[in-house]
Amino acid sequence: MGLNGGDLFKFNEAVSFVISCEDQEEIDYYWNNLIANGGSEGNCGWCKDKYGLSWQVVPAILGELMSNPDKGQRVIQAFLKMKKFDIEILKNA
Repeated sequence: MGLNGGDLFKFNEAVSFVISCEDQEEIDYYWNNLIANGGSEGNCGWCKDKYGLSWQVVPAILGELMSNPDKGQRVIQAFLKMKKFDIEILKNA
């Protein structure tokens, strides 16, 4: 449930949601719909919807990729350059 606190209470990054996505199609769907109609892109999978609420749209596989001892740091360096996550780039890092 969300309550409208009016002009006195504004959303900020202290209130945010994470959407864990199984594939790129799902990432694209949520990302594109959240930034539509006045939303905005952020870095590292973060975006804001038209109401200013923060969302992070991430691949479900991200934790596994980051914990891989052979490529974890490369995965992190790759996503630090991204706005919307690209699963193929992360897998190939």
